[in-house]
Amino acid sequence: MINKNPIGLFDSGIGGTSIWKEIHQLLPYEDTIYLADSKNAPYGQKSKEEIIALSCKNTEFLLNQNCKLIVVACNTATTNAIKELRAKYKVPFIGIEPAIKPAALHSKTQKIGILATKGTLNSELFYKNVEQYQDIQIIEQIGHGLVELIEAGKIDSEEMHQLLFEFLTPMVQSDIDYLVLGCSHYPYLIPQIKKILPEKITIIDSGEAVARQTKKILEEIVGTNEKLHTSKNLFYTNTNPEVITAILENKYPIIAQDF
Repeated sequence: MINKNPIGLFDSGIGGTSIWKEIHQLLPYEDTIYLADSKNAPYGQKSKEEIIALSCKNTEFLLNQNCKLIVVACNTATTNAIKELRAKYKVPFIGIEPAIKPAALHSKTQKIGILATKGTLNSELFYKNVEQYQDIQIIEQIGHGLVELIEAGKIDSEEMHQLLFEFLTPMVQSDIDYLVLGCSHYPYLIPQIKKILPEKITIIDSGEAVARQTKKILEEIVGTNEKLHTSKNLFYTNTNPEVITAILENKYPIIAQDF
């Protein structure tokens, strides 16, 4: 089944581009439209009602551009709003949740760490996921300030290193063997994180799993673009486009407008 409409993605800023990269790598023939709501980042500090309202606004922006499927490339928006989005709109949604399951199943120390936003860690969906693994000790840490530094282009800053050292050291001391990144911004911090964690600790995020699920839904329900098609990829931001331009290595058109 051929469906030439684009895939839509949104996040509270540039973090979801880590998800977009996984999807684009797996589905290079699919057109995409990415919405970076950096003006309202981070979502993790907002109320559930605010997150739902922003998620609806972003969804409607993408639906107005005829997106055939929407990837909620934000852990906080997924855990707080995807149920409401699926009830309100007919388009298929794919969410992103912390990869607790593979970490819990493979942990030998029975201790895993999760670094995420307050909005994700406090959500009902996250609680339900964690509840399944009673025999695993899950050490949660809110990544206070990390998203703001990433959005400001300060990934390699000393301030970033100090925050990560403060957040991760107690996890290392607790003998975790897996660190789950529970925010789509955080994969951009992996080089910094690896400087702090011992090699024996495995870092996991959800990007690859989201890409596989996107492919599955396209093939089984929505329809794919023609495999020989050269994709068009558009990126929208409602703040200064410099940071997202740098993250994407100046390879794609960035449209800066208020929304």
